Amino acid sequence: MNLVSTEPELIQSPLSQSITRDGHTLRVDIYRLEDETDWLLEVVNEDGTSNVWDDRFATDQADLDAVQAAIDEEGIGAFLD
Repeated sequence: MNLVSTEPELIQSPLSQSITRDGHTLRVDIYRLEDETDWLLEVVNEDGTSNVWDDRFATDQADLDAVQAAIDEEGIGAFLD
């Protein structure tokens, strides 16, 4: 029996990265479903707590710009437990 998956593939942006400031590191995951054009943004802190943005972004660069602006404005502490 040959089962075909109907779930769309998750596309990870090459802009996904770790950002370290003030001795703390955040993992920034930027991704989208293969059948969608908008990108999602997820930030995971050192304790594994995930923050997923409600907004979707037209480009993966816009995602990265948004998280960098948030860190600049609020500090990296805003993402820590």
